[in-house]
Amino acid sequence: MIELVEIHKRFGDSPVLRGVSLSVAKGEVSVLLGSSGGGKSTLLRTINGLESFDRGEVRVDGLVLGATGPRAQIIAQIRRRVGMVFQQFHLFPHLSVLENVAEAPRRVLGRPRDEAHADAQSHLVRVGLADKLHARPTTLSGGQQQRVAIARALAMKPSAILFDEPTSALDPRMAAEVKDVMAELAHDGQTMIVVTHSLVLARAVASRVHILHEGRIVESGPPERLFTEPSEQATRVFLDQSTMGGPAA
Repeated sequence: MIELVEIHKRFGDSPVLRGVSLSVAKGEVSVLLGSSGGGKSTLLRTINGLESFDRGEVRVDGLVLGATGPRAQIIAQIRRRVGMVFQQFHLFPHLSVLENVAEAPRRVLGRPRDEAHADAQSHLVRVGLADKLHARPTTLSGGQQQRVAIARALAMKPSAILFDEPTSALDPRMAAEVKDVMAELAHDGQTMIVVTHSLVLARAVASRVHILHEGRIVESGPPERLFTEPSEQATRVFLDQSTMGGPAA
């Protein structure tokens, strides 16, 4: 459903992505792990056009985005099919939780207000926020705000959702709330690509894990194998640092 083909990206003279290829099937949850600076978030952001790239192709559900040529129209179509949840929540503070979730379906998809609000409510129930429909985002905890952001992504009926460090700004209790919601989405067959440093989150949601190191995928596999029998030194170092709470944690 999503395929990255030989993605190269440089910032000035510094290579960030060095020919990354990755395929994600429908219903699969791919988790990108690796130390900071390895290119995880940059790679994720190339999928929906938030980051350009120098060579390669991004293929999403039949759409092909190249490094050059016409991009704006293809990016717009990809963003209709691929949702995004960021580390920061980016909620509208002047709108209620319900209005935040219903806003994009109304403005972008042209859905009637009552229909958009009813659908938004169902998604907020799904993420455990049925009692917060009319609250303002500033009255919510960080974990609750991130769950609103997930409901907002779901309201656009995406084929896939990209998560960029969704729990890294949260304390352990709030991170656990978000992890549980994401695990339920994974169980329900939602296609997802997740960038994270959290092994706890990766274990809970991943069907396949990819280790990025210095702009390359050095190892891929199911979490139960990769976390117990890694074959690459970069993977072992990352796992050791994460377990000990070192630089990669």
